[in-house]
Amino acid sequence: MNHSHRKVLHSLFAHPIPTNLHLHEVESVLRELGAEIGHSGHGRFTATLAGHHVSLHGGDHGLTRDEVAQVRKALEAAGIAPADFPA
Repeated sequence: MNHSHRKVLHSLFAHPIPTNLHLHEVESVLRELGAEIGHSGHGRFTATLAGHHVSLHGGDHGLTRDEVAQVRKALEAAGIAPADFPA
């Protein structure tokens, strides 16, 4: 995992929840972690990581707090922690 991916991963677990993360950044990190990525209609993006699913709405805006929390929960459920990938 490169430095940019580690930085985004750590941001996903930061407090307070960030609102400046973009979908393409999160998609790259999930892909790097081995997630299966799918794009459904109407700008929807889905990822499956270790049997855990996350579905987000794409766009040019940053992810909402709820979307970041959804990704965080999926990563935690899959056993991914930022401590496993030092910055």
